[in-house]
Amino acid sequence: MTVHVRYFAGAAEAAGTPAEELVLPAAATALDLRAAVVASRGPQVARVLTISSLLVDDVVREDLAAPLRSASTTDVRVDVLPPFAGG
Repeated sequence: MTVHVRYFAGAAEAAGTPAEELVLPAAATALDLRAAVVASRGPQVARVLTISSLLVDDVVREDLAAPLRSASTTDVRVDVLPPFAGG
């Protein structure tokens, strides 16, 4: 599957890009995605990923071991949202 990853705020800074596409196996999980991002972008992004929320197709993903996609989709959009300060 193709995962369209968008990084926001500090996540974009750590990743060195605001967005990228990654190709992962069909049964990939959010944990697999994290590993792929670290492999793609380097270890500096690992810390940000551990404290960030992941929105998978606009829904917060709390179970990181669950598959990223449903059986009816081939592409997935994941937004990486680090904690924000201010208000």
